[in-house]
Order: sequence, then C-alpha cells, then structure tokens
Amino acid sequence: MRKRHQGGSLKRVCGSWVAQWRENSHHPKRTLGRVAHMTRAEAQAALDAILTPINNRQDGPSNQWTFGDFVRGVYLPFYRRKWKGSTATTNEDRLKHHLTCEFAGRTLNSFTRDGLQEFLDQKAAAGLSLSTIAHLRWDLKQILGMAAADGYLQRNPAALLFTPRQARRPAKKRMTAEEVRLLFSVLEPRELLIAKLAIVAGMRPGEIFGLQWWHVMDDHIEVRQRIYRGVVDSPKNDRSERQVALGDGVANLMAKWKGIAVDSSPGAWVFPSENMRTPVRKDNCWRRDMEPRLRSVGLGWANFQVMRRTHCDLVQGNKMDPKVDADQLGHSVDVNLNVYARTPLHLRKEAANALESAIQGSEPTGRVM
Repeated sequence: MRKRHQGGSLKRVCGSWVAQWRENSHHPKRTLGRVAHMTRAEAQAALDAILTPINNRQDGPSNQWTFGDFVRGVYLPFYRRKWKGSTATTNEDRLKHHLTCEFAGRTLNSFTRDGLQEFLDQKAAAGLSLSTIAHLRWDLKQILGMAAADGYLQRNPAALLFTPRQARRPAKKRMTAEEVRLLFSVLEPRELLIAKLAIVAGMRPGEIFGLQWWHVMDDHIEVRQRIYRGVVDSPKNDRSERQVALGDGVANLMAKWKGIAVDSSPGAWVFPSENMRTPVRKDNCWRRDMEPRLRSVGLGWANFQVMRRTHCDLVQGNKMDPKVDADQLGHSVDVNLNVYARTPLHLRKEAANALESAIQGSEPTGRVM
C-alpha cells in the first residue's frame, strides 16, 4: 500500500528556520539556516528537498536522492552553519552556476569518477580559470564525500579527481619598486594613503575600507572587521584578526588624514562615503579615483590584488623574515611563501653564484673547471 506523502513542518526557533518530518517512526529535526539569511520560501524549498526522496521511497532505497535534492536538503543546511556569510554567498553562487544547473536531476549513484573528471576537463576546455575548476573539484569531493559518509553511496566517486593541466592559469602581475614609486606619485592624499596601507602595510582592501577611527593607533591598526559587498563582516579568518604595524611614513600620513577629516570621532569611518554614514565602496574608489590616474601612467592594471602580491615580492626581495610578514598580512607562512611571494631574479642569481662558489671551493686542488 502506498504511503501518504508528508509535508513536514517549518518553524522559526531562536532566529533560525527549523524543519521537522517523519522518517522510519522517528521525527528528526534539522536547522536549515538563519532567518536573517534565508527567506521562508528558501527554507521551504530546503525542506521539500529533504522530503522528496523520503516521499518517493518505496522500500527505503537511498539511491532515490538526486544531486540537487541532496545539495539543497543536506549539504547546504549543514555547511551554512560553518561558513561565514561571504563564504556562503561565494560557494552557493558557484554551486548554482556550475554544478546544480548541470546535475540537479541526476541520482547520486549515477556519478562515476571518469564522468566527473570529463566534466572538469570540459570546464577547462571552455576557458574556466584554474582557481574556479579547483574549487569545483573540491565541491564535488565534499558533496559526494558527505553522501558516502551518510550511507547514500558506497564510495565517493570524486575522491581522486584532479584539476586538468590545461586549465587556464592567468598571469599574476606584480609591480617593481620603480612602478610603486610611480603609483604613489600620481595619487591624491586619500588614495595615496589607501595604496600605502595595501602595499606597505599589506592590508586587504576590505580591511582598509572597513576601518573606523577607534581601530587606528599611533603605530598600528587593529583589524577587527572588514567590508564585504557593502556589509560589515568579521575578518576573513582567525589569523586575519590582528595588529598591523605602521611604518613611520604611513603613520604620519594617517595622522595628517585624521587632521583634515570631517569626522574623526572613534566610531567614524576612516574613509567615509559622501553621506558620511557608510564607508566608501572599494569599487567606486578604484573606478573613480584610482584607476584613471594610474591608467594615465600605464599602471591601470595595478589593482588591489596586484598591490598585495607586490607587498610580498618587495618583502621577499629585501630578505625580511617571512614569519614577521605572514603575521603582518594575516595568513600562514606557507601561504605567504608559496602563494603570494615570488623570489626576485637577482636573489636567485645570488643563490646560483653562491652555489657555484661552494662547489668550486670543494673541488680537489689542481682540477681545472
């Protein structure tokens, strides 16, 4: 006899959407997300995704789950509890545009390792960047790994996927010291301070535009928040909440900027918008005030990502302690050395010459090189 389909229940509990349903004589509950970040319609869709395979199940086979139902009903409700708001937005956009639109109706047990690798190969052939494809590989591994851990799959078909070699690797530009001096020479005082906080102090743009005067000390900045897509957010990760040391030149420039600020009270924004109630948006500042001036001297490509990489290169070129700079930047030494910094050619040449000298010095006497 066919069982009657159930609709479950959806309630607001302490600011969260909580779903409850009946399954195998039990009444499980699941928190779907915060009311502030999820509408009732979105919460209902997540509950429907949970109930669809249950209602369709005749003899209890777990392979009735589709990829889309599992992502909406199990994966996202669980991982939203871990992700920051900014991370959730980025991850969900990527899933929507690349995975659920492609695989929503496929059952979980229909995926194979070769089929998934072919999917990544096709994305690479279509011109997607290495970073995006690497994230998609990780998404598939995590989603199907969770399905395997929950018993919906015998094994994870995405466990051994790799990022295709032909994935596009965009050039990561950096500035030379001469280009940095040129950049500084063409900017107005506000934009000059912003650029120096990025290049000299190594701050992220969201941290710079999220500054309020109570974060600014005489010789350092307390990074306690950032601006992400116009919203005040916590720093990117635990390491990002830190004290950023200011060199004397940047500290003096900051003091001069505070001296001419319309509002320098503790809660005021260091870089306010025209209405003074909100900080200036990074994209507006770049597009209106920075990029046109930099383009006039051939540096229109030197955006905030370039500035951060340039900081790491200049530190590496001056043989500064990588641990000190990692703490300044707010990430690990491994990320500092292997992701951002690139050893300048002159240092590699010095190392090559030193190795040659060491080898020659160890040669037996009388041997001609």
